[in-house]
Amino acid sequence: MAAFKIPKQKEIKRYATLFNVLAKYGFEDVLVNSGISKAIPKSYLNGHPDTEKNLSFSTYERIRMVLEELGPSYVKLGQIFSNREDMLPPELIKELEKLQDHAPNLKNFDVQKTIEDELEITLADYFLSVNPEPLAAASLAQVHRAILLNGDEVVLKIQRPNIEEVIESDLLIMKQVAKALEKYSTQAQALQPVRIIASFEQSIREELQFLREMDNTERFARNFEGNEMIHVPVIYRSLSTNRMICMEFIDGIKVSEVNTLKAANIDPAAVAKVGVDLYIEQILEHGFFHADPHPGNIFVLPATGQICFLDFGMMGTVMPNDKEALGDLLLYFLRKDVKKIIILLEKIAVKTDIPDYKKLEQDLYELVSGISDISLQNVKIGTILIQFKTVLYENRIVLPHYLYMLIRGLIIIEGVGRKLDPDFNITDNLEPYTSKIIRRRFSLKRLFKKNLSRFQDINDLIDTLPDDVNAILKKIKDGKLLVIHEHKGLNEFQTAMSKSVNRLVFAVIIAALSIGSSILVMAKMPPLVNGIPLLGAIGFVLSAVLGFYIVISIFKNNQF
Repeated sequence: MAAFKIPKQKEIKRYATLFNVLAKYGFEDVLVNSGISKAIPKSYLNGHPDTEKNLSFSTYERIRMVLEELGPSYVKLGQIFSNREDMLPPELIKELEKLQDHAPNLKNFDVQKTIEDELEITLADYFLSVNPEPLAAASLAQVHRAILLNGDEVVLKIQRPNIEEVIESDLLIMKQVAKALEKYSTQAQALQPVRIIASFEQSIREELQFLREMDNTERFARNFEGNEMIHVPVIYRSLSTNRMICMEFIDGIKVSEVNTLKAANIDPAAVAKVGVDLYIEQILEHGFFHADPHPGNIFVLPATGQICFLDFGMMGTVMPNDKEALGDLLLYFLRKDVKKIIILLEKIAVKTDIPDYKKLEQDLYELVSGISDISLQNVKIGTILIQFKTVLYENRIVLPHYLYMLIRGLIIIEGVGRKLDPDFNITDNLEPYTSKIIRRRFSLKRLFKKNLSRFQDINDLIDTLPDDVNAILKKIKDGKLLVIHEHKGLNEFQTAMSKSVNRLVFAVIIAALSIGSSILVMAKMPPLVNGIPLLGAIGFVLSAVLGFYIVISIFKNNQF
């Protein structure tokens, strides 16, 4: 392992905190074996008195406890990967699901000064008031209500002070620990910690880019332009930066508050159908979907009955080709066409290392057969998707990250629908889209576009063919054409032929020695020993030894 780089003083303290927490929960060997402990002063590395007591918990419980104690970055890590059955075992997933975003409110946080410094304004010139008490607090940001001079009610989503610096420090430590785990722990190697941290780094960096979140919100609004069933919060760009977002305050009812909806004369069953319809439209029509549609991010506006999604920091994007592949996957599942499902999975997968294709085929067949055995009104797509992710994990198939976001989103949104309406069935929402997918696949427009694309490919091939042929001919003329030919099994054939030729040569030599020795014996050629020619006797002995050697070789290799 390469020499560990000595960290700065602040980083040393973070390493020391991490070391003490790991030691507290029985993971001290992780950093000791990695060599990181050599860079930390001894005073930081005292043992922890609670270690023995904590060892009574399971390994996965202790992992969750470590994340909770280390703070926001690590809690966020656990939350993001609580839906990755493709990468983590079910027991660990169950523990990570217990993590809640319980970040405390910031102490001594001067909201007014933070806003003025960030926007380079005087607060009174733009705001009538800003509530110093947070409306909500999360790992990365804190939300405050405010009123603009024109009377608009808004919320200000403000990043925690120095959060980028803290995250950068935490990411550095996470990477070092991941490398140590992957090198020294056989159990951890199966979890691929380095890949986990790389994926987490991408996700958390995206969440920190508030300009990106604003772009996502406005793109989402454009996709649903003209749809009266949905409302998207307005963004105040002039009062926003990459570390602060000013947006419309949504005075609505959380979709999980069923009794409040009923009190406002809103039918929860209708909300369930419309909300899930809107979510499926995001996936199959727009290819741009909300990746975290939990009840806290979906409101109903009592005045209009419109659905309002909040928090567009985590969004999933489906490429146009993948959108068609998703439609095909849905159809293959309905048809129970396991072989085509496998072909499609291999096509869209980021990585495949399938140890046994027969097992994969059997697993998928059991999954699709199980669906057909359930009556339509009892189908739970969340359960099916969880089983599907387990099949992927066990057969070492890694799909693009957005697909896991999509699966998680569908599981959550179905749960929301069932909470609103116990008789809710998401297959009713999917049915119009499956019919549309079938019509689209066999539409004249699609067939024309596909054949036109193929014609263009053929045309491009014809255009470049003469140049390619000329290039090949020129290489032949110049003697520069290199042909690499691989004949599978040729080495084995050459070895067998070589052995056969060697044995044939031995046989010829034995025959020659036998004939020559016979002639010498018959001619009584001296020198004689007891009347027997010595050279003839030597020839017979050599013939016998070589013949015996060949017979033994043939029987030894079962070549007879």
